[in-house]
Amino acid sequence: MTYDQFIASTSDTHPNEEYNPLLKALWYDAKDDWEHAHDIAQDIHSSEGAWIHAYLHRKEGDLSNARYWYRLAGKNEFKGELKNEWEQIVKTLIENDINS
Repeated sequence: MTYDQFIASTSDTHPNEEYNPLLKALWYDAKDDWEHAHDIAQDIHSSEGAWIHAYLHRKEGDLSNARYWYRLAGKNEFKGELKNEWEQIVKTLIENDINS
């Protein structure tokens, strides 16, 4: 799958069944369903899951919680725009074919 294919899928009603939980969380976030995205992310126990969790708490405005998750992910706190971080996470997952 490519990044453009993933973006195109966000116009669908439901995420692709073949998406791993990491991509499903980001898919729901793209659909403005923060709660569903967070529910999925909090059940992913990997550095990638922690990164998504950090991003979601940063989006929520809970920066202290976001910093905790960035530390667990082994990432520096992202200082740019939310859309840029979302894009970076999605591209990293797709390029590295990361499954959770």
